Amino acid sequence: MEMVKIFDTTLRDGEQSPGASMTIEEKVKVAKQLEKLRVDIIEAGFAAASPGDFEAIYNIAKEVRDSTICSLARAVEKDIKKAADAIAPAKLKRIHTFIATSPIHMKYKLRMSPDEVIKKAVRAVEYAKTFVDDIEFSCEDAGRSEMSFLKEIIDAVIKAGAKTINIPDTVGYRFPHEMGAMIKELVEYFPKDITFSVHCHNDLGLATANSLYSVLNGARQVECTINGLGERAGNAALEEIVMAIKVRRDLFDGIDTRINTREIYPTSRLVASVTGIEPQPNKAIVGRNAFAHESGIHQDGVLKHKETYEIMSAEDIGLDVKDTIVLGKHSGRHALKKKLEALGFSNLSEEELNRVFERFKKLADKKKEIYDEDILAIMNEESDKTPKVYELISLQLSDCSDGMPSAAAKIKFEDKVYTDAAIGEGTIDAVFKVIDRISGINGRLMDYKVEAVSEGKDALAKVMVKVIFDENKPAVMGHGLSIDTMLASAKAYINALNNYLHMKDLLSKKISYKDSI
Repeated sequence: MEMVKIFDTTLRDGEQSPGASMTIEEKVKVAKQLEKLRVDIIEAGFAAASPGDFEAIYNIAKEVRDSTICSLARAVEKDIKKAADAIAPAKLKRIHTFIATSPIHMKYKLRMSPDEVIKKAVRAVEYAKTFVDDIEFSCEDAGRSEMSFLKEIIDAVIKAGAKTINIPDTVGYRFPHEMGAMIKELVEYFPKDITFSVHCHNDLGLATANSLYSVLNGARQVECTINGLGERAGNAALEEIVMAIKVRRDLFDGIDTRINTREIYPTSRLVASVTGIEPQPNKAIVGRNAFAHESGIHQDGVLKHKETYEIMSAEDIGLDVKDTIVLGKHSGRHALKKKLEALGFSNLSEEELNRVFERFKKLADKKKEIYDEDILAIMNEESDKTPKVYELISLQLSDCSDGMPSAAAKIKFEDKVYTDAAIGEGTIDAVFKVIDRISGINGRLMDYKVEAVSEGKDALAKVMVKVIFDENKPAVMGHGLSIDTMLASAKAYINALNNYLHMKDLLSKKISYKDSI
């Protein structure tokens, strides 16, 4: 049996989806679930991108033992050194370095000649080789590169020590038969001990098809993300690639992955919960409607024999459609524990379980029925370990019928509770302004998004904000959860403020990241 390695880049390329930023703690949590999914390689981030990315990679490298931990690095020595330092604690480690190889990128972005690009690529691989043995090299925009030049640069980096060669369709330009032909020519041209990989983007909706055609033509590593997250239209979706290989064994004869498919759905739900980006309802494999049948003809067929309309079972991906546990105000700790285990949270300590149970009971007093999405939202908030410099105690809003909406808040800071009020142009504006007044730090709201976590008029509101507190620093994300939308908004803004202060604290210390962890 030939194994196709699954290289998951949810924590790197996936996080580059607008609005998909994750905290360090959330990244570690997702990485541990990816390990449970049995992903071969986890691209944990881009170490040189920011102190937060470095710290996240370093923490993941300490926590994950069964998957290879990888950091991306440009073909620049300082990037490669950062990557090496970040993955240092990992049991299995890889440096992934890259440079653009298409004529358009070399001319307009790099402003380098082909010979200069080859020399830079070789130096990068040789330098990376001084830190780790497992080196991956990517020809950025390979989909629009000339085959003769690809062969030349690949030959050079293999001689320099690269063991995995990645062929990215960076702008989602190629069609499946073209990607297949490209991979076939390269696999036949180079030594058999070199692993060829693909990284396909979905600009034309062909990322999964391009990846599968590449596998059929000799690629033995696929780079992909959970739920297809990624730049622009996203990446090839891990769940689609893995299940296509599993379901169509007639085509992929003798080829398999080591993925534990029963962890696909829990992983998808975790990533959706952490990023706030839900898969579209009709998304293949993990969408809400993927195993739903509304047509009477379809329902009749499925009831008589599932395979009439289902080419795979929901149980194959870890979705228990027969789960009859309904949680509510009368549910006990044991029922909650069973539900948590079904959702992928099986290693909670007694203290953690008690804390979640307390929050669950408070929510159950306000809602008739607790949905899986409610539990996942609670678990997502519980996993946020960002220091709570500011903590919301209470929020009171005035009747805005007079045209002057105001908000009064009590906020805890350094064991003292501060009270203030503010008038805003709207209720949300007033809420954010009173937090600014109490903290003395003014934020500029860049994005605000609210969605219902589950069903019904008593659904939890999940609010996501993106705020700039310092014009010289990047925007930070904040998340808040409550049945009351205004309260969720206040929590999200304070969460963003705390994330900003945590990031600022890391930058101001200017000590080694290892010492700060």
